[in-house]
Amino acid sequence: MTTTRRKTARSAADLAEAGVIETARIAEIDAVAARFAVAVTEDLLELIDAADPADPIARQFVPSAAELAHSAAERADPIGDRAHSPVDGIVHRYPDRVLLKLTQLCPVYCRFCFRREMVGPEQPGLDDAALARALDYVRAHDAIWEVILTGGDPLILSDRRLGTVIAALNAIPHVAVIRIHTRVPVADPARVTPALVAALGGRAPVYVLLHCNHPRELTPAARAACARFVDAGIPMLGQTVLLRGVNDDVETMSRLLRELVAARVKPHYLHHGDLAPGTRGFRTTIDAGQRLMRALRGNLSGLCQPTYVLDIPDGHGKVPIGPGYLTARDGQYVVDDGRGQPHRYADDVVPPAP
Repeated sequence: MTTTRRKTARSAADLAEAGVIETARIAEIDAVAARFAVAVTEDLLELIDAADPADPIARQFVPSAAELAHSAAERADPIGDRAHSPVDGIVHRYPDRVLLKLTQLCPVYCRFCFRREMVGPEQPGLDDAALARALDYVRAHDAIWEVILTGGDPLILSDRRLGTVIAALNAIPHVAVIRIHTRVPVADPARVTPALVAALGGRAPVYVLLHCNHPRELTPAARAACARFVDAGIPMLGQTVLLRGVNDDVETMSRLLRELVAARVKPHYLHHGDLAPGTRGFRTTIDAGQRLMRALRGNLSGLCQPTYVLDIPDGHGKVPIGPGYLTARDGQYVVDDGRGQPHRYADDVVPPAP
């Protein structure tokens, strides 16, 4: 199956030609593009409502001068990848899993990206020698149970390259699970071909985690791309970033999570915004995120519930930060239900033997 590759906007001039910005903004966006990578695929360009100054798709992908204003709390490596990178391409933060960053290229560059200092066409990916060293690291550490392909976006690579990596990982006995983090099904759904799906086959099960932040991203083409994975036996999970002005209201988030489940993509994580340079305007407070999660708990199926998480700055790991529902009091517990109403609960267990 062959597909026709369509034009991606990679400059302010391209965005103006596509009609998603006014020509008066070209100088502003050129200044941002000199600092951070820009790419918006045609599939996403078609979703932008240029008449809406608060369009949630444009907000995610079209550069803004606000990105050049950096706060004191922001940092180039907000989740501490470099401190846990023993060899190029590997991040080993948790004992049983590693990130394998095959490429620094993406089909689209999100304006809130936590790796925005590390991705883009000017950044090198792993050449054959570096890939060999990364795979040797995985072979040498038999506690590694899961390998997570990330980047950049690994699905931007050729089927041949992906197939080579998947085969190499399948040949390592202690690697039991392979995970792939990607934007491709929403950014470039035509890339999800039968040949791509076939390249992911092998001994170890593959899980595809889709980054999707707004229900409008789940177009018929995106849903069909997801179906090609799921119908081939590749489970899909969802990753969403909590973004101010994009999905930080109950109605939008509820629609997104329900539509992900309807597309057979199980919501996994709702990420609190990281402290990446120039992204302050995207972040909500943790309190706002917890209030949103409380509202979702009271109104949505358990299938639709993601775990709200914070990647602690400087490499200390990811932890759940959702609201609490349980308080110890007077030898019992007070449990809040999904509507916020308190109820008493006491443990009833067989007493321990003397």
